[in-house]
Formats: sequence, structure tokens, C-alpha cells
Amino acid sequence: MIKAMSTLYTLTMNTVGQFEQAVLVALVRLGADAYGRAILKDVQSRLDREVSAGAVYATLERLEAKGLVSSRLAPGTAIRGGRARRYFAPTAAGVQALNDAKRASDFLWRGLAWPLKVRI
Repeated sequence: MIKAMSTLYTLTMNTVGQFEQAVLVALVRLGADAYGRAILKDVQSRLDREVSAGAVYATLERLEAKGLVSSRLAPGTAIRGGRARRYFAPTAAGVQALNDAKRASDFLWRGLAWPLKVRI
């Protein structure tokens, strides 16, 4: 029991939050096409709720500061008025954080039948 609790503690302490996971998963899903608006649309679709662009950009900045995401600027285009588009990608550490988060979630749910039923 102590070992299981230690494993769970280690997994949960090294994971990212749910919204950060949604953003990282969007980056994995979108691949080379992961830029702001596409990431926003993917996160909204997967979470099935409205999400502000500011929340996504703040999360991308936070993930980049943690070393879980990298970004690059693409040349500006005439359609964008010459403005550059920033593309994002998960780093190896970001992929590891996603794997750890999935493992922690699976560990928490191990032994329980889904969906949960209320016991009266």
C-alpha cells in the first residue's frame, strides 16, 4: 500500500493540469499545423466548451516556460498583413508529462468499474 501511494504521489506531482493536458494533446494531434487558432479550436472541440484565446495563449506560454513546449515563428503572409504566425510543438519533456499524466489517471481509476454508480 505504501509503495502504491508513493507511486501515485510521484506520478501526480510530475504531471500537468487538465487544461495543460488538453493543450498538449492538441499540439500532438495537430502536428506541424499547431498554431494559436487551430489549437484553440481543437481544445474547445475536445473539452466541448467555450475557451478563451487568452487562456490558451497563457497556457502555451506557461508550458513553454516549463520546457514542455517549443515554438517557432513562420514568415508573415500577405493575408495576415505581413504578421508572422507562431507554431508550437511539444518537447520530449512535454510528451513525457502527457504520458505521466495518463499513467497517473489510469492508476487512480484502477480497479473501478466505469461508469461509477451511486451507492445508497
